[in-house]
Amino acid sequence: MIELDDIKTAAERIAGHVRRTPLMAATALEAPPTRAALHLKLECLQASGSFKARGATNKLLATPPEALKAGVVTASGGNHGLAVARAARSIGASATIFVTTSTTQAKVDKLNALGADVTVIGSVWNETNEHALAFADRHGAAYFHPFADPLVVAGQGTLALEILDQNPGLDTVLIAIGGGGLITGMSVALKALKPDIRIIGIEPVGAPTFHASVAAGGVVALDAVTTRVATMACAKTDEALFERARPLIDEIVLLEDAEMLDAAKWLWFEMGLAADLSGAAAVAALRTGKVALPPDAVACALVCGAGPDALMD
Repeated sequence: MIELDDIKTAAERIAGHVRRTPLMAATALEAPPTRAALHLKLECLQASGSFKARGATNKLLATPPEALKAGVVTASGGNHGLAVARAARSIGASATIFVTTSTTQAKVDKLNALGADVTVIGSVWNETNEHALAFADRHGAAYFHPFADPLVVAGQGTLALEILDQNPGLDTVLIAIGGGGLITGMSVALKALKPDIRIIGIEPVGAPTFHASVAAGGVVALDAVTTRVATMACAKTDEALFERARPLIDEIVLLEDAEMLDAAKWLWFEMGLAADLSGAAAVAALRTGKVALPPDAVACALVCGAGPDALMD
């Protein structure tokens, strides 16, 4: 899949095209989610509203221009689609984005504002992706996989390089899991640079893709996906991705959608951050006690995506 050198190359390639987002100490809180020293990595402030800008930009810049003449296409729960639409717009290429029926209207509206051709179809990403692949075959558009493309995964891994540069003393990182590209890219970099660091993945109870695969000893397809969190609603991950990530992840915890919504409301009340539910997942794992950290821990909770979820519910 990828190695540390691929992530370092990606960091050089996308420099100047994406933002170096803040790593902010979560202090002066009315209701601290943990007694440990907590830092929030604010990828909700990233270009396009999430970490997905890193992977999509790396993929775009590494793709030969002739392969982009027919435009780009992808399937998404929202955030990857926004990142691909932004990347395509930056070079004047057309973007066709297929999104799930659970994708928030706010993200569909933003895709339209970016000039993308948007089709809402499929209840979960895996179904939606079939339509994107068919479109790519028919029209010759460049297909950007949201989590299994090595260039996308390497781009997401640049987030780990940035975090450790901002705070080398971190000993725990909490990462939301959708398809698995983010946690794979970050885990490769984190464990290569700091082997003792603890990596905790978070999934919805209604889409425990990695959790179920770990329990089964290999990739499984979920019988049903019931989460309302479109950006974390994946019925099956990629086998190569899973095998690369599995030995690097220390723990995976499951959360109810309501627990992520409560955490999104907490982020707005305490920090003034408008996070989507996936962006609130890491904080939710701490607030619910499903991840308990010792007081001397130095942790990073990734706020991976923006959205008005807490303000609209």
